[in-house]
Amino acid sequence: MRLVAPILGLALLAACQSETPDPAPDMYTSCGAEDLQSLTGQPLAQFQGHPDAGATRVIAPGMAVTMDHRPDRLNVEHDEDQVITRIYCG
Repeated sequence: MRLVAPILGLALLAACQSETPDPAPDMYTSCGAEDLQSLTGQPLAQFQGHPDAGATRVIAPGMAVTMDHRPDRLNVEHDEDQVITRIYCG
């Protein structure tokens, strides 16, 4: 019975929380990736960069990358055949 009261109190406090979390930044608009989606499936040589992107990172298969999130950074992933598989911000 002694454990029920603290657990019930925590449950009531959690139910009273009114703040909603901030939405995640859009993975396509904050760096201009939305304009480059047509390059997905195209050879990497077709990618010429994006003039509005603050920074660009081309990611090869198995390449080590940092996990820091930078909304202004354009990420371009490609496969072993140098074909673009994904373009996104972060």
